[in-house]
Amino acid sequence: MAKATQIRSVETLACDAGWRNYHFIKIMTEDGIVGWSEYDEGFGAPGVTAAIERLGARVVGKNAFQHERIYAELFAATRPAAGGVVALALGAIENALLDVKAKALGVPCYELLGGKMRDSIRVYWSHCATWRINHPDWFKPAITDLDGVKSIGNEVREKGFTAMKTNIFVYTDGKPQGWRPGFGSPFEPEINVDRKVLRNLCMHLEAIRDGAGPDVDLLLDLNFNAKTEGYLKILRAIKDMDLFWVEIDTFNPQALGYIRRQSPHPVSSCETLLGLREFLPYFNEQAMDIAIIDTPWNGVWQSMKIAAAAEHFEVNVAPHNFYGHLCTMQNAHFAAAVPNLRIMETDIDRLAWDHELFTHVPEIVDGHLVIPDRPGWGTEPSEQGLRAHPPKSKGGLLNYGQKK
Repeated sequence: MAKATQIRSVETLACDAGWRNYHFIKIMTEDGIVGWSEYDEGFGAPGVTAAIERLGARVVGKNAFQHERIYAELFAATRPAAGGVVALALGAIENALLDVKAKALGVPCYELLGGKMRDSIRVYWSHCATWRINHPDWFKPAITDLDGVKSIGNEVREKGFTAMKTNIFVYTDGKPQGWRPGFGSPFEPEINVDRKVLRNLCMHLEAIRDGAGPDVDLLLDLNFNAKTEGYLKILRAIKDMDLFWVEIDTFNPQALGYIRRQSPHPVSSCETLLGLREFLPYFNEQAMDIAIIDTPWNGVWQSMKIAAAAEHFEVNVAPHNFYGHLCTMQNAHFAAAVPNLRIMETDIDRLAWDHELFTHVPEIVDGHLVIPDRPGWGTEPSEQGLRAHPPKSKGGLLNYGQKK
């Protein structure tokens, strides 16, 4: 069994992903093993690439098997500015090192995490209706009215999925538009929730439920699109609807705990938190029913520690996963190994060229993602495919609400 493999190089790559770019780190060892991780700059985190490239210089020459030591050394070197873009860079490096180590040992990454507890993972269809409304140039067929929303609900059921998640929309002359003031679209920094938003949200949820029928679980993602008062108004407006969870983001754990104690629905949260230190105040406050962990951001190894803490607080976890296929597989190995799993997010509406960018695409059967037994993450980027779709200079949240 190999006990050491020295890191030769750290490289970053990117490609066009429609309304954003996909980003990847490639770590190569002296004996030719290549480890990959996907990371993201489009979800409010520009500059991750620069941080990876700067920190990568400290990684070269290290033993890739010692990923925990490498993580600790990099954290020590960046401790005065811990969190944020630096944390995302550390997470990406850690995930690529896990891929190297698993490939060197000839095992799937879940074996490094204690072994898999499940052979398949229940997934929910994320951004259901959302991508076809907000990004019709890339996700077809475009949804332009409530009939389209009802139709995709029916599509979810017919394709064998058991759960779906949607977002907030307002309808003007019958045409839906995403309502995302928390992300600056529209630019309403006060982030108030008025009667029109409440009426339109209820109308949207009723349409997608009507299409899906009573047996498909419905999830609602509110993101950062309200303050405490607004979240409570929304929860009162939808109290009689049958929802699997309501996803709420707030930077104040006490506020979220206050909301949860008044919510008629389970509350999920924490997808933007980084590291156990940021999660602990939410756990201590009993602020959510399900903790959402972004394993590409945190690193899968560190995410297992967060999940273990969640278990102590009687909280289940769910991966945050709305990226490319490599991120899906990173999250799948985490979901396969962690004991306190609730469900896994995934996007079913995909870019026309997504399959060209990866050596393997996730296998989904009857609404469940099948865990592969290939070494490492079980897929990796195709460099030829990445070159065929060069990255754009614009994209992601930084361009929300901006004119084309």
